[in-house]
Amino acid sequence: MSEESMKSVLEKAEVLIEALPYIQRFNRKIIIVKYGGSAMIDEDLKYSVIQDVTLLKLVGFKPIIVHGGGKEISRWVEKSGMTPEFINGLRKTDEETMEIAEMVLGRVGKTLVQKVEELGVRAVSISGKDGGLLKVKKKYSDGQDIGYVGEITEVNPKILYDLLEKDFLPIVCPIGMDENFLSYNINADDAACAIASAVSAEKLAFLTDIEGVYEDPSDPSTLISELRCNKAKELIMGGTIGGGMLPKLNNCIEAIDAGVSRVHILDGRIPHCLLLEIFTNKGIGTAILGDKESNYYHG
Repeated sequence: MSEESMKSVLEKAEVLIEALPYIQRFNRKIIIVKYGGSAMIDEDLKYSVIQDVTLLKLVGFKPIIVHGGGKEISRWVEKSGMTPEFINGLRKTDEETMEIAEMVLGRVGKTLVQKVEELGVRAVSISGKDGGLLKVKKKYSDGQDIGYVGEITEVNPKILYDLLEKDFLPIVCPIGMDENFLSYNINADDAACAIASAVSAEKLAFLTDIEGVYEDPSDPSTLISELRCNKAKELIMGGTIGGGMLPKLNNCIEAIDAGVSRVHILDGRIPHCLLLEIFTNKGIGTAILGDKESNYYHG
């Protein structure tokens, strides 16, 4: 073997050894992956995410995917001759839009199952309606009625535990039912956070279209690799956090307060971002952890 070939082999071995303590630490632990953004649209990125999640499954983790599909829903709403309408960032969902949303999200889930099965892992697509997983009440936006948009009131994770026990990878779409068994669309971030809290997940990873949380949003060099809850609250109170990151960071804090050990905000536009964040000493996004948790990264 040439010196160059030997160097390449040794580098691969070093990568595997670097991953070992993380594999040991999180073996048999539940990991929630909120799948959305560009990673759902770009076929290459979609495949890299599925590769990452199936690898997590095969090395002993217990991943659960919670997916959105907002852009695809909007596309089908427009195809139906309607105009997508949003109020304070929430989709106004009438009865016809609700039917489209449920159809589209179901189709997205089955597509993800197909890709996971191609890689040799058994997967099942379910909605929050299955097994009473997600119970909701009608959600209002600043007092405005926005239709069939749900706010989660209860999570019954039994169906998820049953699937994990039978060695399936659950793929969840954010549709729930109220006490009258009416269907409601749920924000996928909210669904992922609620499910992670209910199963006391070791990790919750949000795939987004940004690198992570910044100390100064106008300066990319201020990306925060590790952020404790008290510091996150300071950033929110200080007005540093705004836009779409504000509800996401609030979700992260709620998940930590509810018992999730660590929450990761990742740039889903980077191929294999999950593996880079979970299995390397440096990481590439922002890891949010409780104030009493030990440091995540080393080296």
